[in-house]
Amino acid sequence: MNYEAQNARYVARVEEGLRALLPEAQAAWETGKIPEGLCQSMRYSLLAGGKRVRPVLMLATADMLHVDPQEALCPACAIEMIHTYSLIHDDLPGMDDDDLRRGKPTNHKVYGVGAAILAGDGLLNFAFECMLQNALRYPQHLQGHVRAIEAIAVRAGVTGMIAGQSIDLLYEHRQMDEAALSYVHQHKTADLLTAPLLAAACIAEADEHIMHALEAFGHSIGMAFQIQDDLLDIEGDAASLGKATGMDAERGKMTWPALYGVQRAHAMADALWTQAIASLEEFGDRAAYLRAFVQNLRARRA
Repeated sequence: MNYEAQNARYVARVEEGLRALLPEAQAAWETGKIPEGLCQSMRYSLLAGGKRVRPVLMLATADMLHVDPQEALCPACAIEMIHTYSLIHDDLPGMDDDDLRRGKPTNHKVYGVGAAILAGDGLLNFAFECMLQNALRYPQHLQGHVRAIEAIAVRAGVTGMIAGQSIDLLYEHRQMDEAALSYVHQHKTADLLTAPLLAAACIAEADEHIMHALEAFGHSIGMAFQIQDDLLDIEGDAASLGKATGMDAERGKMTWPALYGVQRAHAMADALWTQAIASLEEFGDRAAYLRAFVQNLRARRA
């Protein structure tokens, strides 16, 4: 398997899917259409590029479990919409107050705070509209799609990503222990990396054994990804990252390097990447892409 070629195919499929689901607005006041200004703001952040990690994970897992790629594309794109809404809101003055995202001015810097809030709200709600409409196209797999939407909703919601973000905000400029830090990163980061894996498995009507293996995989890559992000904020290059570095310390945020030191944080991330690979053992050669995905993610510097 050529990982780079396969990854490029997945990313291209996601980009095409996103543009099809959220085309440019045709009219400002037409019933049933997204108002032009709102649509532009949503598209600005949604189509700003990036690695498309979460939707690619869903497409790769769907392939591994023999799910029709077209059936999985819409929920994969919806997860990217949810991820993008969280970034728009994360960048707002009331949260991290960032000026750059993926090397471009953040949404609120271009469209204003109010419009950015609505763009985030719009992407979150539109994601669920798209998933529900897609589920109705496949009545023979309707229960699996409903379970997939539930898996995504739970991990994006008030006991998932939003819960993690709320505790992260609560602890700014306050000492955080390992339990609190683990909670934040499990929910703020790992949950939305686990969601696409489980969503694909739900559509495939996979058994609980496969669900547990994929959940373990998602947890490991999510926690490792976050530790790596914390390290890149210290060791990374701002131009490569597309955002300012050193911001965690400036905001007084607790991170794995701050809690344990850089060397131990690297060791913890390495152990988690290894666990992620081990959790794929039962899938054999079918998980070749996911194994390569882990190695590629592990080596990232941006």
